[in-house]
Amino acid sequence: MAMEPELSISFYSRPIYLGCIRQMLDALCGRLGLPSKEAARICLAIDEAICNVIRHGYENDPDGRIELEISRIGGSEPQLQIDILDRAKAVDLDTIRSRDLDEVRPGGLGVHIIKEIMSHVEYSHRDGGGMRLRLRHALPAGGTKGSLKTNG
Repeated sequence: MAMEPELSISFYSRPIYLGCIRQMLDALCGRLGLPSKEAARICLAIDEAICNVIRHGYENDPDGRIELEISRIGGSEPQLQIDILDRAKAVDLDTIRSRDLDEVRPGGLGVHIIKEIMSHVEYSHRDGGGMRLRLRHALPAGGTKGSLKTNG
């Protein structure tokens, strides 16, 4: 059963929007009871993921569209779910990986960072073209300070 996102944002594939998205996500994580250090780590993972879409998916074309869908999944182990969707060129799912960590050079660590921070990372192709990246991170049980509903 598909879950309707509680918060959905659509924006162009332009790096100028990354700061606003980080601020919004940081505030939301705080409202959901996450410590500021953990909220900053989630913001870093999402920033890396969106940068990868802009750089690799849209090849820095500023007119691509990116959607960010955010939901809180309830239950005994509540989670924050973030979906990043695009209509960029689809890639072979087997090629999505970090570079060798022993290789000393800048760049190429986005996938590694994302997988280290988030508890669930799932890449998939979208019907009609493009990609979906589904990310999840545990939330404190009963820690919601905001009024996001709980989806089960």
